[in-house]
Formats: sequence, structure tokens, C-alpha cells
Amino acid sequence: MKALIFAAGLGERMRPLTLHTPKPLLAVAGKPLIVWHLERLAAFGIRDVVINTAWLAEQFPATLGDGRQWDLQLHFMHEGDTPLETGGGILNALPALGDDPFLVVNGDIWTDFDFATLPREPAGEAHLVLVDNPAQHPAGDYRLDAHGVLHHDREGPCLTYAGIGVYRPSIVADWRAVIGKAAGSERVPPKFSVVPLQKHFMAQGRISGQHHRGRWTDVGTVDRLRALDVELAANG
Repeated sequence: MKALIFAAGLGERMRPLTLHTPKPLLAVAGKPLIVWHLERLAAFGIRDVVINTAWLAEQFPATLGDGRQWDLQLHFMHEGDTPLETGGGILNALPALGDDPFLVVNGDIWTDFDFATLPREPAGEAHLVLVDNPAQHPAGDYRLDAHGVLHHDREGPCLTYAGIGVYRPSIVADWRAVIGKAAGSERVPPKFSVVPLQKHFMAQGRISGQHHRGRWTDVGTVDRLRALDVELAANG
């Protein structure tokens, strides 16, 4: 299995820290956020990791090298000055990801989630990890039923998508039919979110999920970054 780390965001909410450093390269407890992922992916047995980049893209290979220090092979996919968002990022990275299911993780989260609990072959188009709703997102995203199937109907309590999942390449095969003429879809390569595709396949019962009850942080503000740094440093 290969992995894709989303690292192309502009980090606008993290300014001024991200004026000169991409958010996934900001350090917590002495190492960049993205390195925490690389270490866990390597421990899981991943050997090929695709990293999409846009803002300050040149810093990623300069900081991470080719991945050999983690027994990984890193592949950097530069999206240009404007990120292609999650759906466009997946579509753009498919040549490097291949035809098999691949693991996806957001580069701006921190978690103790064990990648070994993920299925290598999702039952449907994707398998997503959800977490308890954080204070900044109390309504959550999707409902996880007793059979492990995800729904976006909000007919019950919802959990928050953790930014971790396993996707089949076919998740974006018919992206145009689902996205329509949404802003950015006219670009080459196109820019679009994977969320409408998630909801499209949820309506067909083709997205499964699991609830991670451990530690997880969306490092979306300077305050949350500093709090995470203090917590991890205190815990060794």
C-alpha cells in the first residue's frame, strides 16, 4: 500500500508562522508534524509516500530529503501556486499512487491513531476514520451506524472526519459527474474537494468508517499548535 499526505495548504490561519514555513513542517515536540506521520507510516509497513505540495513547496524535499532515513521513498507532487484541494489533489497524485487502494492522511493533524487498524481493501470506495467532535467543530461531519457504514444525513449524532482514510482510485473516476461545474473544476488540472464524492458514495452505502477514541488534534491555529507542543513535551 502507498500513502498520500496532504501538505499543499496555504496555512492562512497559522500566519505569521506559515509565512516562511509550510504548516506540515511546523515542529511539535522537536520535529515537524509531517515527520510524525512518516514515522508511523514506516512502522506500518508503507514504503512509498506521495506528498502533494504548493505553498513553499521547495522546503519539503529540502527538509525531508528522499525519505531513506525512515526507509521510505518520498514522491513530491507540486500542484503550483494554488492548491488543488483534496479531490483535485488525489486526482493529480494518481499516477504516483497506482491502481490499488491507498492511505490518505492530512499533513496538519497530530494523532496517536494506529494505521494497522485500517483495512487494506475497503468494502466500498473508501474507509474513513472519525473522532469525537472537537470544540471548534461541535456538529461533526458524518454519522457512523452500528454496521460501520457512514451517512451524511445527520439523522443522529455525528462524528468528525479525522483526515485519515483508505481510498480506492475509483473515488475520483467520475468526479466530473458529481462535481459538475463547481468553481475550480474548469482548471487543468482541476481543483475540487473530495467531500462531495464522499457524500455521493455514502448515499449508496459505499463508504465505511471507524471511530478513533484516542488522541487527535487538528493543528489549525497557533494556539492549538502551542498547546500540542506543550502537551507532547510534558509527556516525553
